[in-house]
Amino acid sequence: MSSATRDGRDWRPDYLVSIDPRKCIGCGRCYKVCGREVMTLKGLNEDDEMIDLDDDDDEVEKKVMVMNDDGACIGCGACARVCPTNCQTHAPA
Repeated sequence: MSSATRDGRDWRPDYLVSIDPRKCIGCGRCYKVCGREVMTLKGLNEDDEMIDLDDDDDEVEKKVMVMNDDGACIGCGACARVCPTNCQTHAPA
């Protein structure tokens, strides 16, 4: 899929398709720039299993961003521009 900017230049969206939990530091910068709830914050326990965050975070070894609603991504790339660890993979439709 491709489109054009307001002044007619070609533009091809690159959609967020995955987040590498080994690289992600859970800073939340990507979440803050995305108004579409494409990502959410989860916890990793000592067995590297994803767990929900709650009031009792004793089991959480590390917090990471994960895909929440990948169909909501519009391919703007804002999340990639603010990510300090380059943990995201983007691809065209």
